[in-house]
Amino acid sequence: MPNKTHIDQQNTNNKPLYLKLSEKLSEVINSGTLPAGSKFPSIRRTATTYAVSTNTVIAVYRLLEDQGLIEARPQSGFYVRHQLPRLQQTLSTKAASAPPTQTVLQLIETTFATQQNPNFTNISLACPTHDSEFYPSEKLGKIMSQILRRQHNIICEYALPPGSLNLRRQIARRMLDVGAVIDVNEITITHGCLDALHLALLATTKAGDCVALESPTYFYLIPLLAALDLNVIEIPTNAETGLSIDALEILLQKRQIQAIVCMPNLHNPLGCSMPLKSKQRLAELVTQYQIPLIEDGLYCELQFEKTLPAVKAFDRDGWIIFCSSFTKTLAPDFRIGWICSGRYNQQIQQLKKHLSMTESKLLCETLAQFLVTGGYDYHLRRLRKHYKENMAQVQSLIAKHFPVGTRTTKPKGGFVFWVELPGDIDTVKLHLAMLKENICLTPGALYSPNSNYSNALRISCCYPFNEKYRSAIELVGRKACEITGIASTEEQTKHVQYRVDISSKKL
Repeated sequence: MPNKTHIDQQNTNNKPLYLKLSEKLSEVINSGTLPAGSKFPSIRRTATTYAVSTNTVIAVYRLLEDQGLIEARPQSGFYVRHQLPRLQQTLSTKAASAPPTQTVLQLIETTFATQQNPNFTNISLACPTHDSEFYPSEKLGKIMSQILRRQHNIICEYALPPGSLNLRRQIARRMLDVGAVIDVNEITITHGCLDALHLALLATTKAGDCVALESPTYFYLIPLLAALDLNVIEIPTNAETGLSIDALEILLQKRQIQAIVCMPNLHNPLGCSMPLKSKQRLAELVTQYQIPLIEDGLYCELQFEKTLPAVKAFDRDGWIIFCSSFTKTLAPDFRIGWICSGRYNQQIQQLKKHLSMTESKLLCETLAQFLVTGGYDYHLRRLRKHYKENMAQVQSLIAKHFPVGTRTTKPKGGFVFWVELPGDIDTVKLHLAMLKENICLTPGALYSPNSNYSNALRISCCYPFNEKYRSAIELVGRKACEITGIASTEEQTKHVQYRVDISSKKL
């Protein structure tokens, strides 16, 4: 760092001083001027160097910590964290229409069973479990008790489709945050988001039809599509910008698909979000070709900073069906989701009635009341901060312990991201090797109907960041180094230091 620098105190572009300084220090780190593991200047020194107050520097350092760029070490100061190269290229896929292979279906079933085993350390299941720090369980319990005292007969009633009016009103209100104006009568309460996706597919397709999927995609969609006897075309998906709109348009022009399923905000497993213009173009295309788009908005409320609009916000004629749930944010066991059905509203309500009839009125009213009180917004702010910190720590661990050349996506929300390993490696073999260590991960092949992405895996950061979880990440990294024959950054550093020490002794 320079001996003396001045940060313009004038707030150009309405940008606060601490943000301007954090951007400057980020550039210093990302450029390699201060390499990974090096000591970061003290708060007092930085304040003197840039002619700012110590309070400003403290705010900057907190922001850099949240971004995963630096870490505080007790009694030692701040250090630059290990960083992973960003995964940016377009992911290649097979563009053939076909049902999911039996290989990937069997792998999904095996992995899903392992994820439910309490004896395994799970770094893959995209749902926080066994820890109340992620969910307001006590508050929900109090609200439920109050409802039961006031309405003791509530458990004796059916909540027929479309479901709780109070909850649907709150959902419609929250849909405004993603730019979508939804009539409460267009919303149907479902048994989680997967139920919503199921209903949407039933309403828009028939056996033998072809569905366009992002690739990679949420892996439990694959057995659902197989069960409905639907064929799949994988759409190349960019790790930064989402599915290829150009590739999709070609398929639409050729009338090769009958429906589209995608996750435009905080994609699972990549963690990326589509740019605004791409969302607008996507909405225009499905309207032009009159092909339904099933939008999975499961992670929309877990965006770390500015909330990006859903594609549903640009829906003119009801061709976009929006699906989501409270599973990732509030209460997985409640299994309360919803679907905004657009022009398919009547069909979906009928299907819901015929297939599963209703959802628990007690649970729906409990969630509705929690949303009304404002407790949900506070909970979300806390949850986002927690996940952001976890993700930064996990990515730093991977950068340190995984093979040199490992690349990762850099999500701006949620708690999952995509990792691509270098060299000759099959992450299914890595997955099987880790099962022997009672560690469960999800290999890249799960996220493609055609078992693509043999060198990739998904990491989930929605667990308590304790020693057990940390050790599991490190062990996966060591095994990956062993399989690829490529050392980790930490091992390379040790080797270089050893050579330096030996040379010094010779002298």
